[in-house]
Amino acid sequence: MKNKKILKIISKTLFYLLLLLILIEMIFPFYWAINSSFKTEAQLMMTPATMIPRDPDTLKLSITLQNFKAVWHNEDFVRGLGNSAIVSLTVTLLSLCFGSFAAFAFGKLRFRFKNASLYVILAMTMFPQVSVLTGLYVVIRTLNISAIPGMIFTYLLFTLPFTVWVLTNFFKGLPDSLLQAAQVDGATPFQSFYRILLPLTAPALVTTGLLAFIQAWNEYLFALTFTSFEPTARTVPVVLALFSGEVAYQQPFGEIMAAAIIVTLPLLVLVFIFQKKIVEGLTSGAVKG
Repeated sequence: MKNKKILKIISKTLFYLLLLLILIEMIFPFYWAINSSFKTEAQLMMTPATMIPRDPDTLKLSITLQNFKAVWHNEDFVRGLGNSAIVSLTVTLLSLCFGSFAAFAFGKLRFRFKNASLYVILAMTMFPQVSVLTGLYVVIRTLNISAIPGMIFTYLLFTLPFTVWVLTNFFKGLPDSLLQAAQVDGATPFQSFYRILLPLTAPALVTTGLLAFIQAWNEYLFALTFTSFEPTARTVPVVLALFSGEVAYQQPFGEIMAAAIIVTLPLLVLVFIFQKKIVEGLTSGAVKG
């Protein structure tokens, strides 16, 4: 019995140590970005690096907000925030709008080749971005589409299939009796959709919408390519990648870290606001009965 207790204690200890190591590995990059954002260039060049901002001479705690001020005075960064907000919000709304209609059809209506069509939609998410980049760029340049509408159009190629696939499972999980009762009361399929079934999928809409927003907010490859002919339409990831210092070959690491913190804040705010809906959306259908 004693040996079993000892082995149980050792296994629990090793398990929690493993969790602690994983937690440190996940959190440390974010902590280091925050730590670096409050340092001056001289503090960033200190060796060995300090875990908190310290004065190079006295080694006392010394925090500066100069990096954040410099970022907010950077016109390209502020414009990039606005462009990212426009693109991400538009992509999210369009994905939820068209995706919910398609998911309702796949989940509740009967038509030929439904399963085949659903698998074709899923297959669209399997193509790597770089494989379709050249063709999309040629199409956008041939049609003379500006950068922001072009990014919105191309982002939908990846957010919309994911949204359709996830929402379809939620619509399938809703009782058919709801739709049948609405039809008995004289409701059309469209009325049954937006008055009865759609409100019940609110957790799923929030979850998929947030994931679509994050994907559009952080996208870099398409944004870099499609804004090459329209620099004023650059989104935040492209602006961060092209940050340059006041001196040639200088890398403003402090400003880059400060900008990264600012860019991450909207995502954190959205997660905190909709955290209950996100949990409901992730756990819906996990338990039956």
